[in-house]
Amino acid sequence: MSDPLPLEHPRRPGLGRDDFMVAPGNAVALAMLDGWRDWPRGKLVLTGPAGSGKTHLTHIWAAESGARIIPATALAGADIPALATGPVAVEDVDGIATREGEEALFHLHNLMQAEGHALLLTGALAVAAWPLRLPDLHSRLQQAQSAVLEAPDDALLSTLLVKLFSDRQLQVPHQVVDYLTRRMDRSFEGARRVVSALDEASLAQRRAITVRLAGEVLDKLDPTES
Repeated sequence: MSDPLPLEHPRRPGLGRDDFMVAPGNAVALAMLDGWRDWPRGKLVLTGPAGSGKTHLTHIWAAESGARIIPATALAGADIPALATGPVAVEDVDGIATREGEEALFHLHNLMQAEGHALLLTGALAVAAWPLRLPDLHSRLQQAQSAVLEAPDDALLSTLLVKLFSDRQLQVPHQVVDYLTRRMDRSFEGARRVVSALDEASLAQRRAITVRLAGEVLDKLDPTES
């Protein structure tokens, strides 16, 4: 009789304000989102690398402002007039990819300005580097105030690792967290990949998450993915 497959640990990513870890690299961005009623021209651009907290902050802002959240890639097929009846967050604008999407965003932007509703836009890069083909859209987005999320320091990276393990209902020794903080790629996305890989290895091998297992997992990860 074959061994039963290991059960996956449930994942409970928290996107509420109480789950957000405030640190020097994100405190200014959080304060700017809290002051959304006073955004110049009613819009704000939130930028930062993958996994830096843009989605988390977007959900915090949406919960407080009543905004709807839509990925930029979905704009081309959206009912823009209906969307523009309240605050809106458009995620990953630098990946919008199509002229139809850009035209929809331009229409949304103008309607939001006319109606006086707040507009939040997110992306990995600064607006100047967004590959937008509509000059009028690009120039209007460059007028927006920007909030930038920075890479994590040691304290935030350690706290993030603990949270990611906790989201999977995993408690690991602090020695493991310290070890990972010293050796892993210092990015938010790197932390997510390492925690996911450790969870999978622990389940597959039926082993506790220890410093030794952490070392084995880090050695097997592609350096560009950790």
